[in-house]
Amino acid sequence: MDSFEINKIIAAVLLTALIIIGIGKFTDILFHVEKPKESAYKIEGLEVAAINASTDSTEAKVTETVDIKALLAMGDLAHGEKVFKKCTACHQIAAGGKNMIGPNLWGVIGRTSGSVSDYKYSKAMIAHAKEWTYEEMNSYLIKPQAHIKGTKMAFAGLRKEKDRASVILYMNSKSNSPKPLP
Repeated sequence: MDSFEINKIIAAVLLTALIIIGIGKFTDILFHVEKPKESAYKIEGLEVAAINASTDSTEAKVTETVDIKALLAMGDLAHGEKVFKKCTACHQIAAGGKNMIGPNLWGVIGRTSGSVSDYKYSKAMIAHAKEWTYEEMNSYLIKPQAHIKGTKMAFAGLRKEKDRASVILYMNSKSNSPKPLP
């Protein structure tokens, strides 16, 4: 096969690709479809996450409106232990346990964020410097990156209230001195 034949084959392939792309662009112009402003399907939990991600002042409002007693009443320890298995890829929760990708979470409820001395936290987590109360942990677990912008925790969050409540109860139980429930 000589080079002229190869050039013809390459030209034919390129021309076919350009025609296909051109037809696609032309049909987009010819058949313009406007997207609806609201989704036809509502996915439970996305509204809270979207509100929580918008601004710091909105985050405070969302946190204030959560009835933590009612939320924690939804949870149970057995379910929390099961859901917490998602966390064990990065965290350990054991007395005297070692840090992994994330810090050891033994006694985390009641502890100040970014305070485990032998773990290298993100600057955002150190600057946050709030106590991990039930309310704070709930807000964080909805979507960590939205609650503390710049945290290195890549977990997407727990949208289901029962899952968050159960994990919070489970983490509180894993402490030398668990905090009393509100």
